[in-house]
Amino acid sequence: MKVLVIGAGNMGLTYAESMSKSKLLKKRNLMILDSSQEKTLSLKKILHFEVHENLEDCVPKADLIFIAVKPFHSEDLFKKMKDLVKEGQIVISIMAGVTIKSMQDQLGLQKIVRAMPNLPAQIGKGVTSYTASKEVSRIELLTIENLLDTTGKSILVSSEKFIDASTGISGSGPAYVFYFMQSMMEAALKMGFSGNDSKMLVSHTFEGAVELFNQSDLSPNSWMERVASKGGTTRAALDSMEDNNVKELIKEAAYSAFNRAVELGQDK
Repeated sequence: MKVLVIGAGNMGLTYAESMSKSKLLKKRNLMILDSSQEKTLSLKKILHFEVHENLEDCVPKADLIFIAVKPFHSEDLFKKMKDLVKEGQIVISIMAGVTIKSMQDQLGLQKIVRAMPNLPAQIGKGVTSYTASKEVSRIELLTIENLLDTTGKSILVSSEKFIDASTGISGSGPAYVFYFMQSMMEAALKMGFSGNDSKMLVSHTFEGAVELFNQSDLSPNSWMERVASKGGTTRAALDSMEDNNVKELIKEAAYSAFNRAVELGQDK
């Protein structure tokens, strides 16, 4: 099996680096292409990649093609790829909002997988939701799952609706966490803590809380009840959040990302 990654940005390079360590791929069976000459020169110093600058040199040789470019580049890319692809190739797209049907129409291929990763994939802690056209076989899906899992965990969903939905939850989700962390760090600074102490207090609080959650069957609400006692400090904080409608604002933000993903798909 020969895999091609088109686009050596943050996420494309993350997948390439992670897949290069997979037992599924033998050395030199991983190709990567980027339009930036500066980028390709730096990539050529990495021995486990076969680096390309031209689609003609790599697209026809690939069994699986990962597309990791910005969505607004997709139309031009597909035009250049259309005469180079061949029947049986599988395209895996991690572009937000670009639908399976639009890729099938523009590329003339039927085996399409649409995936939505997130930023922690860069450290092997990502979660990727994915779905596929009916032409992709179960065996092919298993191979794809194993490749996606090199960056963390993957979830097969039943339709593209859930790809858009996961954009609002896991795809954009790390930014919501960082937003909350930033707010807590700013509060710590205002209370007089140093920058380093503020960072440690907040980061370890998040890390510990997530670990507690993952190691038990308790819901977040149950954990909140364990921390908060009537008339105590935590209850005062939670009451403030409830009074300010924070929970509904977070839900609204997630739906804003979801709706934007749907809009991007309609544009394509």
